[in-house]
Amino acid sequence: MKKSRIAVKVGTSTLTHEGGALNFRNMELLVRTLADLKNMGHDIILVTSGAIAVGVQKLRLPGRPSELAKKQAAAAVGQCELMHLYDKFFSEYSVVVGQILLTREDTEHPAVRESLLNTFHAILDLGAIPVINENDSVSHEEIECRDRIFGDNDTLSAVVAEMCAADLLVLLSDIDGMYTDDPRKNPDAKLIPEIRVIDDELRAKAMGAGSSRGVGGMITKVRAAEICMKAKIDMIIAHGANPAILYDIVAGASIGTLFTSRKEG
Repeated sequence: MKKSRIAVKVGTSTLTHEGGALNFRNMELLVRTLADLKNMGHDIILVTSGAIAVGVQKLRLPGRPSELAKKQAAAAVGQCELMHLYDKFFSEYSVVVGQILLTREDTEHPAVRESLLNTFHAILDLGAIPVINENDSVSHEEIECRDRIFGDNDTLSAVVAEMCAADLLVLLSDIDGMYTDDPRKNPDAKLIPEIRVIDDELRAKAMGAGSSRGVGGMITKVRAAEICMKAKIDMIIAHGANPAILYDIVAGASIGTLFTSRKEG
């Protein structure tokens, strides 16, 4: 399946090592792959997590803060570091990037949403790659709320994909896809290659916590898939350990779990 506009959401677990420090090799490989896909003629939209985790490391904090203000401070510091690195890595491949920070309210307010749409399209028309993250330094609902709207940017990436009329959204995570059960607890759990209907049974399977470095779980990815399927956008969950897997995904290989509303035949 040939896709022309591809949104990629990269999770904290892909951008950092187990201890929380930045994984430069993965980040550089992600950037190189996205730059190459752009050179192949695709529009690329990058939704990135990791600001708080990177800020925690930059500030040399012992762990993720419990206080909201300190989380927001870590996000502010970490976002600067993330964009510095994205700009540096993408510049190596002659790609220009533009930062967009969003809150839930931004995507719901009609006038702001229209302005965002114009900005997205202008960045893409100018040949640049928009790099999008949640504005954690001013947003509190998404950081604090367990049943968050933009859980670890999964749902945010689906909203962005819908706004930008993307053909495909790829969620690079720390798991291969959606399983019949939690594979970390049940060794007999099997990967589900394709999902066409999201029902209560599937949502129940998706309940659970994310990794220690991220705050999203499978349920936030299922919510993202619901948004995408309603908008006729394919969504794939795949493991982010090797970002070059994006080549195979764009080429149509069966990787991870594909959520699609397309009819068979």
